[in-house]
Amino acid sequence: MKKSVFLGALTVAGIVAGGVSAATMDEVKARGKLNCGVTTGLVGFAAPDANGNWEGFDVGVCRAVAAAVLGDAQAVEFVPTTGKTRFTALASGEIDMLARNTTWTFSRDVDLKFTFVGVNYYDGQGFMVPKELGVSSATELDGATVCIQTGTTTELNLADYFRSNNISYEPVPIETNAEAQQQYLAGACDVYTTDASGLAATRATFEDPSAHVLLPEIVSKEPLGPLVRHGDNEWGDVVRWTLNALITAEELGVTSANIGDMSSAAGNNPEINRLLGTEGNLGEMLGLSADWAKNAIAAGGNYGELFEKNIGEATPIGLARGLNAQWTDGGLIYSPPFR
Repeated sequence: MKKSVFLGALTVAGIVAGGVSAATMDEVKARGKLNCGVTTGLVGFAAPDANGNWEGFDVGVCRAVAAAVLGDAQAVEFVPTTGKTRFTALASGEIDMLARNTTWTFSRDVDLKFTFVGVNYYDGQGFMVPKELGVSSATELDGATVCIQTGTTTELNLADYFRSNNISYEPVPIETNAEAQQQYLAGACDVYTTDASGLAATRATFEDPSAHVLLPEIVSKEPLGPLVRHGDNEWGDVVRWTLNALITAEELGVTSANIGDMSSAAGNNPEINRLLGTEGNLGEMLGLSADWAKNAIAAGGNYGELFEKNIGEATPIGLARGLNAQWTDGGLIYSPPFR
């Protein structure tokens, strides 16, 4: 397993070294469409609805970038990727950015030569088991069969956790969340492990979610966020500051409902004015129109609106803000200032 992961890293690094055009924003503008890599389907984060329209928390980030660059939140081609294919798709230029519950790690940043532009969800790896298994802690899983997505940090964390607790397991390798769900419900594995948010999203789709338990252990840090290729700082800035615009909008009380009024004329808050383009020239610095951030926020709402609509406590997924609350509310969500 370690050998395959290493060779995969070399393959991706080789593609990056081969060179992909640095002018990603020019390509996106010329194409008139953003190619955004997403998961193959994780309800609440990125999944097509009955009509084939993509929805979700990560989808909202893609649409915000499209709105900022092209003025059209619908100008996105969503490219489904697995844990194995996502990095090759980004490195090769098949996609312009990746917004797919992907963990920011040292090797992905340095060795695979990707730039993580920020964190849109602070997560950690957890475990889900059928309630009838009678397990209340991950330390009781000695000898369990575990469904695990290959090519992920989850795969490595699982090995570390069981080794450190001197317990054994039998891996059941899968490539997509849909496959994991199918195998888990069919009884091919006792346990499904992935990011805790992913487990909550998956459980919400079950016929009887109450028949499945999320164990209390969180065994890793999983800062999830969008990423781009190294070597194109201008494009990295666009994606980074689009995410920051959504975060800052929530902090400053700018919503999809009031943004029209707030941007119609400069108000008394200079940072809101700079954010919405009624004062200063931040858009020009990015090579975008003055209303780039306004368009991004209007696409699906600010960070809090995207969270609550797609994965929040009022949804079937039912995630509390927790670490993903604004820094002013004791969370870790924080943007550098717009000035």
